[in-house]
Amino acid sequence: MQQQDIDVLVVDDDFMVARVHRAYVERVGPFRVVGSAGNGEEAVAAVDALRPDLVLLDLYLPDGFGLDVIPRLRTAGHDCDVMVVSAAREAEAVRGAVRHGVVDYLLKPFAFEDLRTRLERYAAQRGRLLTAVVRSQADVDRVLAGAPAGPGPAAVLPKGMSVETAGLVERALRGADGTLSATECAGLTGVSRVSARRYLEYFHSTGSAEVSLRYGAAGRPERRYSWRS
Repeated sequence: MQQQDIDVLVVDDDFMVARVHRAYVERVGPFRVVGSAGNGEEAVAAVDALRPDLVLLDLYLPDGFGLDVIPRLRTAGHDCDVMVVSAAREAEAVRGAVRHGVVDYLLKPFAFEDLRTRLERYAAQRGRLLTAVVRSQADVDRVLAGAPAGPGPAAVLPKGMSVETAGLVERALRGADGTLSATECAGLTGVSRVSARRYLEYFHSTGSAEVSLRYGAAGRPERRYSWRS
């Protein structure tokens, strides 16, 4: 059965950038762009009129910060997903995006393949959510963690670890420009460094994250993590 179209709204104040992003999205099935907006007010009005499934949201908008658009959409009763596409590299912007429940955070400038990977991942997760049958806690954990459907020990988190925190750490890793240390990850997610390190090592043990070593002038090398595409 053919997958249903996923309608996308592109929000960016730069007309040429919006055109490029639109062209990128339309190269990835089953996504289709149904409209664009140049500021927050236009974005809210466009969601009202077009009812997209996904909003590609820039954060530097002429009439305010992009994240402020999300609670306005929720108050208006819209449940569309939001993917941040922005040059905003501040840790507070990333933390705010996570708190607002964005599905991904992609830093500008980026290549087509960077966006394609995230769109395809989103489409897979969306499909799991739409078709999920929940019979047990393990089913809930698999859906929330974005793990493939079906039984398997990798989908069950170790004792003392939560799906919510795992999601925070995963999104921080996915949105990072390069690698993250446990200290940097803790700053982005608001959890302790010890907790961040534990979740990072868990993702490494499951093959979801890669580890590299950064050597300084003295002492132990720093372990740095990146999400495996």
